[in-house]
Amino acid sequence: MSAEIKNLKNLQNTEYGLKKLFAEAEDFLPLLGTDYVELYVGNAKQSAHFYKTAFGFQSEAFAGLETGMTDRVSYVLKQDKIRLVLTTPLNEDGPINEHINKHGDGVKVVALWVEDATKAWEETTKRGAKSFMEPTTEKDDHGSVVRSGIHTYGETVHIFVERKNYNGIFLPGYKKWESHYNPEPVGIKFIDHMVGNVDWNEMNDWCQFYAKVMGFAQIISFDDNDISTDFTALMSKVMSNGNGRIKFPINEPAEGKKKSQIEEYIQFYNGPGVQHIAVATDDIVTTVSAMRDRGVEFLYVPDSYYNDLIERVGEIDEDVEVLKEHGILIDRDEEGYLLQLFTKPVVDRPTMFFEIIQRKGAQSFGKGNFKALFEAIEREQDNRGTL
Repeated sequence: MSAEIKNLKNLQNTEYGLKKLFAEAEDFLPLLGTDYVELYVGNAKQSAHFYKTAFGFQSEAFAGLETGMTDRVSYVLKQDKIRLVLTTPLNEDGPINEHINKHGDGVKVVALWVEDATKAWEETTKRGAKSFMEPTTEKDDHGSVVRSGIHTYGETVHIFVERKNYNGIFLPGYKKWESHYNPEPVGIKFIDHMVGNVDWNEMNDWCQFYAKVMGFAQIISFDDNDISTDFTALMSKVMSNGNGRIKFPINEPAEGKKKSQIEEYIQFYNGPGVQHIAVATDDIVTTVSAMRDRGVEFLYVPDSYYNDLIERVGEIDEDVEVLKEHGILIDRDEEGYLLQLFTKPVVDRPTMFFEIIQRKGAQSFGKGNFKALFEAIEREQDNRGTL
């Protein structure tokens, strides 16, 4: 990366800086958005009930024995533009079982919506990506979908989905999932970004992968001076495609007095993987309140965080006392401010969690909240005995 990109921290996400760097992202791999995120889980039926109840996802599609799929079962959930696929194996052996045994419940596939899945596969593999799935056309009475895929960090993969000739519910092989139980949505709209954790000294390699193989540009860099507490530290770089619809922060550990959250993740996930999914809302207070009422646990933010909030971030539209009541964090950049809050891990291992984010102009990632956030995570680590 050029010295200009390395100095992006000084630009602090100004509109000029973002546009300039987005222009550096090459256009050989146009991405229209996130198509779906597939998790391999131990019990898809029960996981689906959790995400419907706690997060307000709606039933969309299903594949399993009833649809002719004999090795796995998948439940597809949707809320606005977010689509989760929960997949469980039906047999005792195989790659899905191996993935769950090694990692626990976690993200296997980050699927990207493209105009041409064949071209996407050709462009990425010729630039060095390892193929996961050659271009494959899948058909049913509703048309055809072309999918292809490549490997990324750990055992995570990207699948390119071309669905311009398809009018079905999700993908060929799936049927509409009729359910009488569909709790109200909580107001999450789309995936803002997805964060990957990688091992020591691997961050730059994977940032180079996204730059070379997928044409992404680095838009932000945080070092251990930016993201640290008295005990732990990490480093992070944010990679984005040209239109800014796909953003992947990549984290790696940094030296600290105790075990960082990245090291804890790597230990229990047994390697690199997706750490958290950030989902956007237009009303974070309503969203967080609804999720908490449904049993979702969030990281604790001490009242002292709000003592000098207005002095730190300036005037905001929201009532500080209401934000304090819900433990919502606030940060500002040159374009505006953002509000964010993080769940505790939503799986048994201390690995995957969700971020709820509302952007009010800001294009950054809450740098001013890092210390408070990581101290909150450290409190959870201390409770688990893994700090």
